[in-house]
Amino acid sequence: MMAVINISRELLAARAAYILRGNDLGELTTAAPQLYPHLWSWDAAFVAIGLATVSVPRAIAELRTLLRAQWLNGMLPHIVFGPDVDYFPGADVWDSACAAAAPRDVRTSGICQPPVHAIAVRHVLAAGRRNGGSDRELAERFAEGTFDRWLAWHRWLAEARDPSRRGLLEIYHSWESGMDNSPRWDSAYAKVVPKVDLAVRSRRDLQHVADASQRPTDAEYRRYLWLVHQMREARYDDDTVRETVDFRVTDVFMSAVLALAADELAEIGDEFGRTDEAAELRTLAARFRAGVLSTVSDETGLARDEDVRARAWVETETIAGFAPLLCGADPSVVRRQVGLLSGPQWCDHPALRYAVPPSTSPTSPAFQPRTYWRGPQWPVMNWLFCWALERQGVAPALTARIREDSLRQLADLSFGEYYEPLTGEALGSSHQSWTAAVALDWTLGPAASRRP
Repeated sequence: MMAVINISRELLAARAAYILRGNDLGELTTAAPQLYPHLWSWDAAFVAIGLATVSVPRAIAELRTLLRAQWLNGMLPHIVFGPDVDYFPGADVWDSACAAAAPRDVRTSGICQPPVHAIAVRHVLAAGRRNGGSDRELAERFAEGTFDRWLAWHRWLAEARDPSRRGLLEIYHSWESGMDNSPRWDSAYAKVVPKVDLAVRSRRDLQHVADASQRPTDAEYRRYLWLVHQMREARYDDDTVRETVDFRVTDVFMSAVLALAADELAEIGDEFGRTDEAAELRTLAARFRAGVLSTVSDETGLARDEDVRARAWVETETIAGFAPLLCGADPSVVRRQVGLLSGPQWCDHPALRYAVPPSTSPTSPAFQPRTYWRGPQWPVMNWLFCWALERQGVAPALTARIREDSLRQLADLSFGEYYEPLTGEALGSSHQSWTAAVALDWTLGPAASRRP
């Protein structure tokens, strides 16, 4: 078992800031310097949250880089490709230029990721106001001036990805969830059979792990590439993709994030006189909050995804099951979920090195402690759940415990992509930008003043 490392909050913050500076390409922060050399959509939002604690202008620049890649239909793509660096699958595989809505001057992927961006805008705005002066002026001008772009993003999700208006977003690739190889997707992927031979070229991820079993297999990658092929054949047209792609699943986690982000964007709208749009966003948030609540299992207490093609619930016990804790829900559901998350199936499991939620319950047959989203703990997820619970004034003892154990986990200063939950070992890439970003917010942001 690894020894506990104790370091000062100041040292952790200084090292986190150093990591972000090292990954900074000017107006784009790479997700990780070696493994992920471009900008990822939801990474950029968390990076902006961290950057806002040290430089409001630089945080704004990060979000503007993402907005420059926004599609005409409102979608924010999950990858914005930066300088030419060997990466697979790269811009040539996506060929997003075949889509009528894609930008012509920026190379992007053709899918999206969870819409956490309004949360970042609120953090940037709050940081600017705390600092005052030019930072306040810049942050307020940015929030007001980009409001319609974030609104278009939310509208696209609500219209294109919830065609039945159930309050549940559909995804057509597991990469859209951000939880690429989670066991949430196993049953849906079992029915994805590539019809053409798609070569899996040199994978950077396998160069950054000692054991290839930590990452998705080549067989999984062929399924991933087949879905990209199908979407590219459909020219990324929303209606065509929905009817033709082999993977079609409602994502309860992503739906909860949209409800949460819509409420955040509504508050921004109110502040800048966009009351009609704020009311629209609150209606949208209510729709998706209700959708999330409709998926909660009476038996397990967890929210569930649905395999739309198979018309079947996904019962696997993953961190996504706590989606109601992100967006708020019926108080009885929240109380039960807080009890579950803090109990022996999750954070209080006796084998865990740190009392933070693993991506899959250690009591689940699907739990694999060293394999990406199938068991490891992710600091960015710890931050998101802590922030959402604090925002609602729910479970202060649990959030304080998760925050403190997360900071102890990060005390090795590797800022790992994810962590082995039984040993505390950093896995995946090191110097991960969003890990450094949440460490900065925990140590220098408003939450830092609430630490005991």
